[in-house]
Amino acid sequence: MGSLFFNKVAGALLAIFLIVLGLSTLADGIYHTEGPETPAYPVDLAALQPAAAEEEEEAPADFAVLLAGADIGAGERVARRCASCHTFEEGAGNGTGPALWDVIGRDVAEVSGFNYSQAMREYAEGGTEWMFENMSDYLESPRNYVPGTAMSFAGLRDQDDRVNLIAYMRTLSNDPVPMPEPAESDAPAESEGDAASADSEGEGEGDAAADAESDDGDSEPIPDDGEAEPQDG
Repeated sequence: MGSLFFNKVAGALLAIFLIVLGLSTLADGIYHTEGPETPAYPVDLAALQPAAAEEEEEAPADFAVLLAGADIGAGERVARRCASCHTFEEGAGNGTGPALWDVIGRDVAEVSGFNYSQAMREYAEGGTEWMFENMSDYLESPRNYVPGTAMSFAGLRDQDDRVNLIAYMRTLSNDPVPMPEPAESDAPAESEGDAASADSEGEGEGDAAADAESDDGDSEPIPDDGEAEPQDG
């Protein structure tokens, strides 16, 4: 094959390329349409973007409200999951974990004869007691709440399970600790200025009433009258 053959092939390929390019340009010219200045259905692109998470301080749980609605029977059923390691009856000994009779209100790491982990003994320093809030936090994730604890239980993620269990454990005592007080209301107190204004209005009305009575000849002035497994090892 001589150079003439290759020239023909190259020419053919070039011709095909020019034809394709020409057809593409022609199609663009025939079918080209101008888009509208404003879309028929406006789209809020900002709304399609994932909203940044706002860091809001989570209000602490109100255990007065939670425990008031707790199901003690359900808490007893949750406690059965712990029976392989703990005892709940008065006078019963320790198991793998410490006895849980009278645990709510008890000092941490105070059960006689139980070998607590170093982490739990350090948590107990300063007279820490097992109360509603810290017991709930511990039961949710023992190893996160007291790093280094010997507690092998993963925790109770469900808040209802924790509240019911704590309500049940509160009854395991001859002298149960009092229920917690409800959280204080966030309603703003009446300011001193508003109180003073209200007092002045009251005094003004009293003076007006006294003047009206003094104008009435028949009336005498009236004087004003002042899943868990709550192992804490």
